[in-house]
Amino acid sequence: MTHGASAAPASGAPPIIIAHRGASAERPEHTLEAYRLAIAQGADYIEPDLVPTRDGVLVARHENEIGSTTDVAERPEFANRRTTRLIDGAEVEGWFTEDFTLAELKSLHARERLPMLRPANADHDGRYKIPTFEEVIALAKSEGARLGRVIGIYPETKHPTYFRSIGLPLEEKLLETLAAHGLDSAKAPVFIQSFEAGNLAELAKRTKVRLIQLMAAEGGPADRPELNYATMATPAGLAAIAGYAHGIGVEKAMLIPRAADGRLQDPTPLVADAHSAGLAVHVWTFRPENYFLPQGFKGAGGPAGKGDAEGEIRAFLETGIDGLFSDSVPPARAAVDAMVGSGRVGIGSSARDAR
Repeated sequence: MTHGASAAPASGAPPIIIAHRGASAERPEHTLEAYRLAIAQGADYIEPDLVPTRDGVLVARHENEIGSTTDVAERPEFANRRTTRLIDGAEVEGWFTEDFTLAELKSLHARERLPMLRPANADHDGRYKIPTFEEVIALAKSEGARLGRVIGIYPETKHPTYFRSIGLPLEEKLLETLAAHGLDSAKAPVFIQSFEAGNLAELAKRTKVRLIQLMAAEGGPADRPELNYATMATPAGLAAIAGYAHGIGVEKAMLIPRAADGRLQDPTPLVADAHSAGLAVHVWTFRPENYFLPQGFKGAGGPAGKGDAEGEIRAFLETGIDGLFSDSVPPARAAVDAMVGSGRVGIGSSARDAR
């Protein structure tokens, strides 16, 4: 793979490390213990995906369907809550946060979502509770004070159109909570992200908090069927995103595709195009297990074995990204610190920072 000359991030600052659902390669995701470990490992931001309870409290879960991430299926008193919902055009069967009060959810215990790949995480099944958004913020503030550094929050609004349609909108409660904690300014250590576009455009009218348009290699925003992410990633599409967002959060394949044999190919122009539009670029998601790594970076031990995650991250850092989501903070921290130590991160400002 040929990367050409290394590029520094547009901001001149080191790329930020976002702990994807916490230290989810080492603890069950979206638990206070996963967030706490990620902070100890050196994460700059922790990422809670937000869904509501029946009584309107925001909690951290990857999805509102919680059959694979809690012990709800083993709780006979909740057997009759199993149902099927149409969410973003797809039928989903299971148990859903919107059918449980906060008190009921707090009676459940978190489970590892990928036990075959992360058996050590499964040893923690049954130990941890589902955290509220308030608890995640409190943890970030208390750990930041203890460690003497700012810990940022990077919440994602999950299925916002669906939740608004059933009378449990996310945005109002999210903004109220951030404001209550003094996290509602453009300089607050907060990014709000969404795969939908309409809710971000509306949020841009109501908050100064930085917004991130998420994009995947396939598909498009559930609320904008006329759009697809490939079109949104063109220079014209990026210029439109710059009208309401601070940056984009893109799937790795949109930046460095993989060849048929699983090896990394040359980078696309996406980082340069986004920076030209004044947008930051954050990339998702780096994972240390061989199952997820490109050819050339895999290690021993089969799919669940660990490979050279740091090496893969270094390849993406060379493109000039401004941040990255990682299930494991240590390889990300090592890669970013090595980049800083080499002097390849300069100082200065960009159109992105002046917005």
